[in-house]
Amino acid sequence: MPYHWSRPADGPEHLHLVPYSALSRPGFAWFIGATALLIALPLLSVIATPVFWGLLPFLLITLAVIWLALNRSWSDRAITEDLELSRDHISLTRRGPRGRLQSWEANPYWVSVHLCPNEGEHSGPVPDYLTLRGGAREVELGAFLTPEERRRLAQELREALARTRAAGRV
Repeated sequence: MPYHWSRPADGPEHLHLVPYSALSRPGFAWFIGATALLIALPLLSVIATPVFWGLLPFLLITLAVIWLALNRSWSDRAITEDLELSRDHISLTRRGPRGRLQSWEANPYWVSVHLCPNEGEHSGPVPDYLTLRGGAREVELGAFLTPEERRRLAQELREALARTRAAGRV
């Protein structure tokens, strides 16, 4: 699951969201190593010839480009979203690619959860576009989640806000 709730008994609820990553750091190393091995195999037949030295720079450049492309893709997916919900405060902090930081705060009593379908007049950029509206701003949450996960998260957020509001009345 790309998101996780932590609900301590004496503190604010916390939601942590991260996008799926198809390739782990060890998987990245294995892929680069296997690619280098497969690229080097044809060179075995021409070792110590001028052809070897003519092909080697191009194969090394190919390997470097693959490494750079995967590394760039990895850094573009380095997104985290942290939502903290207490009786009198809700905050969302989004850390985007290359360290870009965005934050949003509101009073949870005035926050509403909106799930916009991808059709009609009030459509979002993706199916089941999930936003939080509070104060003067509306913020997107979990753009990297699947539509089913956004629908499930919207329900969980509504329940968490209802619990927070009920706890505030006690």
